[in-house]
Amino acid sequence: MTGAAIDYSRTAAKRTPLTMAFWVGLYILMIPFVNWSFTWAPSWKLFGEFVFNPVTIVTGLVLVVRDFAQRQVGHFVFFAMLVALVLTVVLAGPNIAVASGAAFFISETVDWALFSFTKASLPTRVLLSAAVAIPIDSVAFLLLADTMHATQTAAFTPANIIMSVFGKMIGLAVVMLLLQRRKRLGEAASASAT
Repeated sequence: MTGAAIDYSRTAAKRTPLTMAFWVGLYILMIPFVNWSFTWAPSWKLFGEFVFNPVTIVTGLVLVVRDFAQRQVGHFVFFAMLVALVLTVVLAGPNIAVASGAAFFISETVDWALFSFTKASLPTRVLLSAAVAIPIDSVAFLLLADTMHATQTAAFTPANIIMSVFGKMIGLAVVMLLLQRRKRLGEAASASAT
């Protein structure tokens, strides 16, 4: 790798006040938006008992945006998560906020640990941390939502778990494609500069 090449390691993030505000602000706003959306967004019945809520795609993006926010502010990302959870209580109500907050805390902690301590490139860390955290988040949220009666119908069903993970993986795939494209453009720019 030449000196001009873009390094996609953990130290490669450009840290400016604008990039910090963007990623942290986006992360803080996405969490209450997703939780609030679950209170009104329609679910699509695909076949049989398989129901898909399109909001789950955005939920997958939240986990990836958290990785980018952490690149900007490090472990202070937990303070951003707390702010977002307080906003969730205000916007989505206490039952869904507790279910979502607990699920987010569990999955985000797993996501944070994998993203923080894995020595791989940025795309690999984002993929690994989200791929493990997404199923954990889905199962925890749906189980807690059922337990707390936060939704009008049974949430913790095999169909909802599968569709929730699937929807979040779509969001992850979109971000991974964008990261790979960015990496290829950086490598092309580096090659033309040498």
